[in-house]
Amino acid sequence: MTINVATGPIPSGHPHEKASRVGVLLVNLGTPEATDYWSVRRYLKEFLSDRRVIEVNRVLWWFILNGIVLTTRPKRSGHAYDKIWNREKNESPLKTITRAQAEKLASEIGNNVTVDWAMRYGLPAIAERLQAMKDQGCDRILVFPLYPQYSAPTTASVMDALGWAMEKMRWQPAIRVVPPYFAESEYVNAIAASLDEHIKSLSWIPERILMAFHGLPKDYVDKGDPYLLHCQETVRMVREKLGLSADFLQVVFQSRFGKAEWLKPYAQDTVEALPSKGIKKLVVISPGFAADCVETLEELAIGLKETFLEHGGEEFTVVSCLNDSPRSIEMLSTIAARELGGWI
Repeated sequence: MTINVATGPIPSGHPHEKASRVGVLLVNLGTPEATDYWSVRRYLKEFLSDRRVIEVNRVLWWFILNGIVLTTRPKRSGHAYDKIWNREKNESPLKTITRAQAEKLASEIGNNVTVDWAMRYGLPAIAERLQAMKDQGCDRILVFPLYPQYSAPTTASVMDALGWAMEKMRWQPAIRVVPPYFAESEYVNAIAASLDEHIKSLSWIPERILMAFHGLPKDYVDKGDPYLLHCQETVRMVREKLGLSADFLQVVFQSRFGKAEWLKPYAQDTVEALPSKGIKKLVVISPGFAADCVETLEELAIGLKETFLEHGGEEFTVVSCLNDSPRSIEMLSTIAARELGGWI
């Protein structure tokens, strides 16, 4: 059945609707608003209260979180954030970079698409920016989680937040979500090119490359989370792109939390052992992060470097994330344009 829509003058008294627009919402993990105890505590409470992030018994976890974790961890985390804080803008690098990604993506895609950004935890919140885009006339919104490899604590948590936001909207926009892009040629090529470019800029030749991904409890993978598979596929494709062996480019996992077994090999243990095996010059890259953050700038570039040098290493460098580089914006634009097919 064909429905004919009138295109003539709008009748008197007819309600006016804002011009229809298409939007793209970039979403990253999140950051505290400051480095002091209470700011970090608020952020950690929101993050660690998410059932997708911590899957243990809720009653038991409530006592652990409020009785132990939130009394000790905020000070330590705040100290880590303070080391890498963007003092000029008084915000974390993750927020600075994500904003820049959105601004540059908007210029790349064109004026007919509204581009905004949000954080899963902290500010700006997904619900806030989703409503703001709807208020601007966006009745079709592409949500772009900046997680190349899917995991329930990241990608699925964004989906949860989208659902909660939509529950409160009487007039909901149509929503599409960019799928995990761990094996997209644009992403793999960008990671491989950034790694190759970084190595060529060094005055020394690396003896090993570690591809570090954020850790995940092994139990989550045993229950069906595809994260490990996605990480391994990214590593395989980058190796093939650059012609590197599995011995030379190795995968490790960072950022363990708690006493449960997490995905192995652990970055800390691996880096401690390398110098004793004759590996004294090391390059680390973290392709699971779309933007540099406390995990890359403090945990890897500062903490892991100290570990490596203390155990006999001589040269250590961390490849910057893709961030808001031209290579990154081109990749994001290409993937977004494909997912916007039929809308623009």
